Amino acid sequence: MTQNIRHAAGSLLVVGLSGTELTRLERAWLKLIQPSGIILFRRNIIDAAQTRALLAESTTYCNPHSLRCVDIEGGTVDRLRDAIAPMPSAQAVAQAALRSGATSLMLRHGELIARETLAFGFNTTLAPVLDLALPESAAVMGTRSADATSAGVIAYARAFLSGLAAQGVVGCGKHFPGLGGGNLDTHLETPAIDRTLQQIWQEDLVPYRELAAELPMVMVNHATYPATRSGERPATASAYWVTAILLRKIGYRGLVFSDDMEMGGILKYAPMEEAAVCAIRAGIHLMEICHSPELILRAYESLIHEAEQSAAFHRLLLERAAVARRLRRSRFNKPLLRALSSVQLATLREAISQFRQEIEQEIKQERKAR
Repeated sequence: MTQNIRHAAGSLLVVGLSGTELTRLERAWLKLIQPSGIILFRRNIIDAAQTRALLAESTTYCNPHSLRCVDIEGGTVDRLRDAIAPMPSAQAVAQAALRSGATSLMLRHGELIARETLAFGFNTTLAPVLDLALPESAAVMGTRSADATSAGVIAYARAFLSGLAAQGVVGCGKHFPGLGGGNLDTHLETPAIDRTLQQIWQEDLVPYRELAAELPMVMVNHATYPATRSGERPATASAYWVTAILLRKIGYRGLVFSDDMEMGGILKYAPMEEAAVCAIRAGIHLMEICHSPELILRAYESLIHEAEQSAAFHRLLLERAAVARRLRRSRFNKPLLRALSSVQLATLREAISQFRQEIEQEIKQERKAR
């Protein structure tokens, strides 16, 4: 019975690594917890061959049908910009496409990001951003948000997701229920977003409502929404947002993923042990913990401890693990593809560079026409 709990606890985690190769310590704790996925950052990535080798080894310690995650939105959030070529931002692509009428640009954005994702051995990019580009969050979000309107966000995200899917890459809509009204960075602080449920439902949540059937994964953020029933509880730890709104009212049936549980936005609310248990109770299927082995192990052990103390949580933990396993099996069932040749990588690099130049030219022409 304890082994079942341990396996379930590990299977609810997607974890980060320290460098470009596995350390002996990392091999030990990966073997212990057997997570459901790996997420890599620029600190982990040199080139395609090294990244593929790191992913191939690290996922041998993971559960079957594991996630190999990377953040490639384009613009400021692009983990492969140094390893292959910088990708234009979602906002730049959406502006160029929506104002010129060349909506195929949004599809190409998704296709190119998918191609580089696969080239480096990943099967998942944590994009697109579905937050509205509102004035309150402009200083924090920058060019990550595609548009200020839900219609613009939906148009971009639908085409982008189609581009990913055409190449066999899994996308993730974020950051539910919306960071557009926040003026603090959840990496450091817990934003209190003063929007009513009616505002959020009619504006921020429209992309999730319209794209629910097209989103393989949804990432939940660490902001609070004090004007709603969630009060001072961050969305990641809130059954109101995850279960009542996302799963029941919207009817979402895909994987529910937490934003990084190491962020100040959640750890200023509760220590890792409490936060991890709260996230699973809220309805999260997979928790992302991106760097610290100590915090990864604390989360893992806290889930086991709570399941040993509470029969209700024991049942819930096994239930969450079963749902996550079923969803992983249906979405992450493709093997690591064969590596691209140096010529193919050079061709991809040139395609990304040409696309970036095309987007820049479209924006320049639009500005001249004003």
